[in-house]
Amino acid sequence: MSATANKAAGKTAWLALAASPVFAAMALVSAADAPPLALCAAGATLLPVDGMTAMYLLMSLFHLPPWLKLAGRG
Repeated sequence: MSATANKAAGKTAWLALAASPVFAAMALVSAADAPPLALCAAGATLLPVDGMTAMYLLMSLFHLPPWLKLAGRG
C-alpha cells in the first residue's frame, strides 16, 4: 500500500469514528430544543422524543460499529 493510500485509509477511519458522537450530540441538541409534549395529549407517547431526535439516535446507533471494532481490539 502506498503512503498516500495509507494516509487516506487513516483519515477514513477517523471519519468513521466521528459519525456516531456527532449524531449523538445532534440528538441531544434537538431533544433540548424540542417543545415540551403535553402530558394529557391523545397521542402522547411513553418517551418524550420527537421525530428528529429519534432519527439522530438511530443514525448514532447505525454508525456505532467502528467504535465496537475499536473496543474489541483493546
